[in-house]
Amino acid sequence: MLMPKRVKYRKAQRGRMRGMAQRGSTLAFGEYGLKALEPGWVTNRQIEAARIAMTRHIKRGGKVWINVFPDKPVTQKPAETRMGSGKGSPEHWVAVVKPGRVMFELAGVSEPLAREAMRLAGMKLPVKTKFVKREADLFEG
Repeated sequence: MLMPKRVKYRKAQRGRMRGMAQRGSTLAFGEYGLKALEPGWVTNRQIEAARIAMTRHIKRGGKVWINVFPDKPVTQKPAETRMGSGKGSPEHWVAVVKPGRVMFELAGVSEPLAREAMRLAGMKLPVKTKFVKREADLFEG
């Protein structure tokens, strides 16, 4: 599973997900991408499930890039615990995803295959997504 090797602080505050993604909103590596349309937390398990779904469908052809990393710890208190007595212990890691963020990229496969692979990956994620492809570069040459 994806998680940081070490962090400065063991527990983090929840924060707010306001506005659109400032960075990572365009395709950086691949031909095709999966872009988030709404804000949310994507867990390390969901990222891994989406990656597996994608790579299985393209049958180990092409190359996949994961552009989100779960670096935020989410804490949880034990079940049937009374209120108070501090914050719970870190249970899992999430990536904060804002609308417009390209989460996965894909290259080296045909468009129909990439579209279906991205659709399957999107099913595994808790946010609405859309398929994007690279526009022809206007400033080449």
